[in-house]
Order: sequence, then structure tokens, then C-alpha cells
Amino acid sequence: MSWLTSLRLQLWAFRQLVSSGMLTLLRPDKYVGMARVVRRYGTSATTGFALAAVRRPDGTAIVDERGSITWAGLQQTSAALAVGLADLPGPPITSVAVLARNHRGLIQALIASARLGVPTLLLNTGFSGPQLAEVMEREGADLVLYDEEFAGLLDDVRARVPGLREVVAWTDTGVPGTTTVDGLIAQYRGQEPPPPTGPGRVVLLTSGTTGTPKGARRSGGGTPELAAMLERIPWRAEETVVVAAPIFHAWGFGQAVVAATMTCTIVMRRRFDPETTLRLVDEHRATGLAVVPVMLERIVDLPEEVLARYPLRSLRFVTASGSRMRGDAVLAFMDRFGDVVHNSYNATEAGQISVARPADLRAAPDTAGRPVTGTDVVLLDDDGRPVPTGEVGRIAVRGASPFDGYTHGGSKDFVGEHMVSGDVGRFDEDGRLYVVGRDDDMIVSGGENVYPIEVERTIGEMPEVREVAVVGVPDDAYGQRLAAYVVRAPGADLGVDAVRTRVRDQLAGYKVPRDVVFLEELPRNAAGKVVARELPAAGSSR
Repeated sequence: MSWLTSLRLQLWAFRQLVSSGMLTLLRPDKYVGMARVVRRYGTSATTGFALAAVRRPDGTAIVDERGSITWAGLQQTSAALAVGLADLPGPPITSVAVLARNHRGLIQALIASARLGVPTLLLNTGFSGPQLAEVMEREGADLVLYDEEFAGLLDDVRARVPGLREVVAWTDTGVPGTTTVDGLIAQYRGQEPPPPTGPGRVVLLTSGTTGTPKGARRSGGGTPELAAMLERIPWRAEETVVVAAPIFHAWGFGQAVVAATMTCTIVMRRRFDPETTLRLVDEHRATGLAVVPVMLERIVDLPEEVLARYPLRSLRFVTASGSRMRGDAVLAFMDRFGDVVHNSYNATEAGQISVARPADLRAAPDTAGRPVTGTDVVLLDDDGRPVPTGEVGRIAVRGASPFDGYTHGGSKDFVGEHMVSGDVGRFDEDGRLYVVGRDDDMIVSGGENVYPIEVERTIGEMPEVREVAVVGVPDDAYGQRLAAYVVRAPGADLGVDAVRTRVRDQLAGYKVPRDVVFLEELPRNAAGKVVARELPAAGSSR
């Protein structure tokens, strides 16, 4: 990038930050305080929380089941927690793992770890005991902060991580003899840790729906990356947002960080409930709502009389990402609450890639939108050559948020300066991107290439279908075949033949699933993604 192009990008980003209210006129002492924060702690994912405490110390930072806490209070309690963690028996902490739902203790742990200058590993609350042990051992975490409900999952970790130290981040029962976040904060209140010796990076895990999750490091795109998001999604500083997406996941974590950077009050609950989410938006007059797609689907599936209780008049935007959105659910939500849904296509390794605005979703509910400013997306064939508009190719990205590699070595493939995302997609004539699926999801059945997501979308459009997952399974005759796992809509009378006929009428005959399996629900991880390895065997249709 030339210096002139870089200058233009920075000036554009500055204008976006000013128009959003993220940059505004403040008293001189505020600027001095912010400069002191950056000088003392550097820039990291949690710097925004400290800057918000300078900008609005008495403003509300978080609202959770325990009530509210101010930005200044959040910094003071996190500092006390950092001192308490450093004072735990044993050698100096090298890495902190956090196994927690959405609540202030998770945020305090993130800030405290950054104040100590050690990495923070965010763990999926849907992990099994062996998965937790494998990831923590691999990442070298020697301290775990966890919600009491997950205590039973730590036996494998204790056996594999010598000298493991444990702190309970949330407890409903107050088990005697346990070290808790609240206890450490009370014991060390008023104390400040020394300046950190390292950057205190956050390690985000890939989804791991088909294999062991990897830890991903990204430098972050800084101002241009934030500005690119603000250009597409109407965040405004010092408002209120409900973050329902799980914060351990890259998407939810990113939304919490953006909210802090914008000094927006973050409303959260430990467990997602569709009606409670609507109530929180209305009760707190939230202008933003951050979800994963399945949450939006659960909301529109609520009975009519429940939906009618919540007009959501304050809501200006819904921002969703993490998996494919059901087109009918997107349109149903906007028909009721207005054209407010924004669908983001992101990758743990690449950050934000594209955004579909409401107008895009009205025109094409399954689109991932258009690449954000500063990000270049190309679609390549297997030889690394661009594919024509309308044809499917591997999605490769060059953006403002560089990928620094996985924590245990290895990286993504690159074609020149473009990182190969691992997804495949196509562009339409209007420049909208469509994500067809994962590169390794494609199956070859009887010599024909098939992307399961196309079949999945076709079945999912049936009114009798609540949700569906289509995957490839081994086949002796054809090499591979498609299996469809279908959850019927309440009260629907739907059989195997109707599903197959739908696909046969809409798509080519070789795309008709040989197996159709009806389930009560699809196995999903805590981020809402279907976990393919947990689907039952598809040996016969039923």
C-alpha cells in the first residue's frame, strides 16, 4: 500500500469515527488520561474498557443478573482481581483460561489478564472435559477461571495440567473453601498491579465443529477495521447494546470489545432466552442487539402473542454472524421490527470480511453482503486464478486485520497477499458475496461436485422445516452421498418423500439426499453452529 493510499484510508477512518461519536470533543484532562492509559498498558483488545473509564467513569459499563457496574468500577475491580491472581500460590502465571458465560466476571478476567500482561484463552462453554484438557494443555494455561456449573468438567484438566490453579468466576451457591473472583476483588480492593511486561493478547479458538479447535492470533486492524464496521453498521457512542452472542466466541467477543470502544453500555445475561432478550432491549431502550443467527431464529419462532409484547422501538440495528442465517427468519424479523438486521461474514483468522445491510438482505436473504472498505475479496479456482462472476471459487481475503498464525504453529494458505479463508463462495452481478460452504464440505457424488449448503438452503425454505443440516457421508457405490437432518416445524406433518421431492423440483437430481433423518433438534455448540460429528449415523432414512 502506498503512503498516499494509506493516508487516504486513515483520513476516511477518522471521518467514520467522528460521525459515529467514537471520537468527540472532550475536556483536556480526558485526553491526558487516555494518553496515560495507552502509555501504561499499550493497545490491546481490552484497552477500550480502560479508555471508556476515562471518558465516562460514572457511566454504566455492564448490566447483568447482578445489576450494574460503572466503567470506573469495572477498572477498579479488574485491577484488584489482577493483583489477587498474581498473588496466588505458585510460580508466576503464564496464561489464563476462562470458562464462563456472559457476565461481568468474564470481562473482569479479560481485563485482569491484560493488566498482568499474560495471554487469555477463551474456552467454549460447550466443550467436553477431554476437549478442555487438550486445549488448555496445548495452550499452556496454568490458571482457569470458571463458572461453578462447569466444575465437573475440570477433572481431565487437573490430571493433565500440573499445578493448575482455579478461581470460580460465578457461583450461585457460594461453595466454602473455593477461591472466587468476588473474594479476590474484596481482598485486594484498592490495589493496582504494576505495568504489564507483555501485550496480554486474547487467544480466540476456531469453532472446532469438525475437529479440535485451534488458537488463533491476530494483530487486529486498528482504526481502519473499526471504521469499516461503523460504515456499514450504525453503532453510535454512549448508547446501550444487548450482547446475547457468547463472548467466548470470536463474534461475541468482538461485539463486546466494540461496545467498550464506543463507550456503550453492555447488557448481558448468562443464558440466552428469546423472550428475555426482547425484554432487555425494550427495558433498557437498547439501540443495538448482537446475536448469532440461531438466536434470531429462536426469536421469530416465538408465539405471536409473545412477540406482540415487545415493539423494540429503540432498536436501530441487529448485528449477526457465526453461521448461516435462515432467510425466512431474517425477513420475518425485519417485517415485524423494521429493516435493522445486518449480517456479517467473519473468520476468526481474518476478522470482518463483508456485511450485508438490510437492503441487501431484502434483495437476497442468503447473501453475506459486500466486502467492507479496506478489505479485498477474490474468488479463486484450484490453480489460484480468479473465477468469473457467478461461479463458485475459494474465498481469499486481504484486509486490515492480519492473521499472525495459530498459537501452536501453522497458518492459513496464502495466494500472494490474500489469505485463503477455507470457505467457498460466489459473487452475483451486483457485487454481493454468497458463502456456499467450507472448501472441505464439498463432496463428490457419482463424479458430480455438490455443496451441501445449497441443498440445506432449499430444504430450509420449506414452511414445514424449522431447521436442517445437510452433510456428506461415505457411500460404497458413489463415493459419497448427501444426508439431510431435518427438524420439523411445530405441528408439521412432513415425510421423507416430501423433502426429496422439494430438492428434486428445485435442484439437479444428483443433489437429492439419499438419507433424510428427522431429529428433535440439531446438535449445536454454544455459538450456535451445528456440530457435524455429533449427528447420528445416517444409514437409513426415517
